[in-house]
Amino acid sequence: MKNTTSLLPLALLALGLNTAPPALAQGTAATPAAAASASALPLVDAEVRRVDPATGKVTLKHGDIPNLDMTGMTMVFVARQPAQLTGLKAGDKVRFRADVIKGVYTAVDIVPAP
Repeated sequence: MKNTTSLLPLALLALGLNTAPPALAQGTAATPAAAASASALPLVDAEVRRVDPATGKVTLKHGDIPNLDMTGMTMVFVARQPAQLTGLKAGDKVRFRADVIKGVYTAVDIVPAP
């Protein structure tokens, strides 16, 4: 009986049945937001606190980010498109979309607030 139990995972693999969840099978953490397209992510109001064009990072005081289940706070994001940081300065009001890409909080899109 002990041998039968230890052979079950091998038999399932031989049949092409993967018993691990998809995220674990791929070796990456899956998030609901990771699968969403950028335009499907909510626009969040924020205020620029600091811009570091050399590293492509921006510090934002932001409202709630529903797709990340995150309440409002001040934090650093990596800009997906560092060119969007051009012209931004502390105090600017912006709207942005955020996601976690490869484990990094990323500002997917940043636009001036209306």
